[in-house]
Amino acid sequence: MSNQVEILSYKHNGELHRVWQYATIIRETSDMIVVVNDHTNVIDGDGRRWHTKEPAVCYFFKNYWFNIVCMLRGRSIYYYCNLSSPFVQDAEGIKYIDYDLDVKVFPTGDKVILDRDEFEFNQTDYNYSKELINVVENELEYLLKRIEKKEFPFDQKTVLSDFNIYLNLKKQLNRKKKKHTN
Repeated sequence: MSNQVEILSYKHNGELHRVWQYATIIRETSDMIVVVNDHTNVIDGDGRRWHTKEPAVCYFFKNYWFNIVCMLRGRSIYYYCNLSSPFVQDAEGIKYIDYDLDVKVFPTGDKVILDRDEFEFNQTDYNYSKELINVVENELEYLLKRIEKKEFPFDQKTVLSDFNIYLNLKKQLNRKKKKHTN
């Protein structure tokens, strides 16, 4: 599919954490990029390989220290939010630094903060500065408020609309392929 891009996640020390091969860019603004990955191959930093089990609409921001992965499971959407650096994009793909803390939001609206122990361990292990810790903690609070208020993209309508853009792009590509094979 056109508009393919890899997503590369790093740890604070520059070590590769995880790579998603490939996602489809469906929309870009001056401060955000939206991609969809659909049963995507994933390579962990330790070389382990696996693939995602469902399609996901992913929102990456230039001005916020988090990204949001909206996993479509049947008629439900599960949100997985990574506290991370704002993304950058270059010839290799979309890149960000993962700062350990995650928030999982269930279709019921219930949420759980994950990996606080990893964040606290890595503050010492990766020598996070006090400023960085404050930024991550403040962004976590901001993210939790967005979730509570069901602000973008924590509403099904937005996620499903973006997923439909992907489905339409996929249909167009399949039509083009059929024309070339006939």
